[in-house]
Amino acid sequence: MNETRDLFDFIAASPSPWHAVQAAASRLQAAGFVPLDERQTWRLAPGGRYYTLREGSSLIAWRQPAAPAAGWRMAAAHSDSPAFKVKGAAVKSGCTLLLTEGYGGMIRASWLDRPLGLAGRVLVRAGDGVEARLIAPDRDLAVIPHPAIHLDRALNDGHKYDPKADMQALFAPGEAAGSYKALLAAEAGCDEADILGEDILLYCRQPGATAGPAGELVLCPRLDDLACAWATLRGFLEAPEKEEGVLWCLFDSEEVGSGTRQGALGSFLPDVLAAAGEALGQTAQDRRRALAASLLLSADNGHAIHPNFPALADQDHPVRLGGGVVLKFNANQKYATTGLTAALFRAVCQRAGVPVQDYYNRPDMPGGSTLGNLLSTRVGVPMADIGLPQLAMHSCVETAAAADLAALHKACAAWYAADLAPAENGWAIG
Repeated sequence: MNETRDLFDFIAASPSPWHAVQAAASRLQAAGFVPLDERQTWRLAPGGRYYTLREGSSLIAWRQPAAPAAGWRMAAAHSDSPAFKVKGAAVKSGCTLLLTEGYGGMIRASWLDRPLGLAGRVLVRAGDGVEARLIAPDRDLAVIPHPAIHLDRALNDGHKYDPKADMQALFAPGEAAGSYKALLAAEAGCDEADILGEDILLYCRQPGATAGPAGELVLCPRLDDLACAWATLRGFLEAPEKEEGVLWCLFDSEEVGSGTRQGALGSFLPDVLAAAGEALGQTAQDRRRALAASLLLSADNGHAIHPNFPALADQDHPVRLGGGVVLKFNANQKYATTGLTAALFRAVCQRAGVPVQDYYNRPDMPGGSTLGNLLSTRVGVPMADIGLPQLAMHSCVETAAAADLAALHKACAAWYAADLAPAENGWAIG
C-alpha cells in the first residue's frame, strides 16, 4: 500500500486520542495481538503477542520475551495533538456556540474559518455501570469565524487571539444549544438523560493531501504526532521474531506535559514491564539485566528549517524537508539522545540506507520536551529522540515531505529488526 495513503487513512481514523488507540488496536488485532484488561489477571506466554489500554487513550503492545533477563527493543509515540476541548453549548448574540478550552499549544489562527468536526468519547449509563462510547460524526459541525477585515482594519497587523473571546466555535444560528446534547446522544445511541460525562474535542476535518509538482509535500492535520505513531507501529508489526521482547507505546497527554496516569510520566510502561517480567519468573537481578540490555526510541516530530523564517532555526545545523529522519539533541537533556544512542541509531540507519539529520534548537531559544526525557525518569533505559521533520508544528494543518515519511517508516522497521547487544565499551551490532 502507498505509504502516504496509509498514513492518511490512519490519521483520518484518529480524530481524537481515543480513536487513535482504536485505530492502532485494529491493526494489532489483525496481526494476531491479544487484548488484555488491566483489571484482570494476565497469563503471558513466551513469544505471545499482547496489548493493553489505559483510559482508552494510551496503548502498549508487546511480544513477550523468551527469557527473564532478555532485553526489550521499544519505541514510543503519542496519541494526542493540540485541539479545543468542548465544555458545552450556549446561546450568545443570537447564535449557538460550542464553548471551548484549548488543549495544548496550538497556532490559534490556523483553526479559524475551517470546517471542524466533533470527536471523542461519551460516558453513558449502562445497566448498573458506565460505558464509554466513541463518537465522530462524519460531517462538518462547527466553525470558528474570523471577524471581517472591514470591521477590524488592524487584523493583519498582529491580532492577539484571546482563547475566551475569539476561539468559541459557531455551532448553529439561532437558539439551538440543546441540539449539542441531542447530537451526542444520537451518536452514542442513548437517551440524553443517560449521558453522565463526555470528553469531546473539535478537530480539523481537512483530509490529508499531497502538493508539489510530483506530490513531494504532505499536508495533513495531526502529523504531530500521528505520523510517528504510524511509523513506529508499522516498524513494530514488521519486527522479526527474536529472543528479546519488542514493545510499542502510544501515550496520551504529551501535549500537556504527560503528567497523567495514561501519560509517559505515569506508571503505565513500568507496570507492563513488571507484569511481563513476573510472567517469566523474573528476579530483581533479571530485571536489572533486562533493562540494561534494552533500548527505546522516543518518536516525536521535529522542526525543519522554514524557507520564509530561516532565522528561527540553528543555521549551523539546518534540518531540511526531504533530508531524512531527525535525531534530536539538547544539552539540557530535554531530549534523551546521548552520544551512544545517537551512534546506535545512526549505525542502524546507515545499514538500512536511511538518511539522518541532527536537530538542535537555537542556543538562545528554549525548545520543547517530549516523551524520552520523561520516560527515562520512570524506566532507566538508554533512549534516543527521533522524529519526522516538518513545518507549521501545532498548526491545524501541518506540512512534511513524503520522502521523509518513507524514511521514518524504514528507520523504525530497521530499529526493531537490528541485532544489538551490550558490549564492554558500547554495543555490538550483528
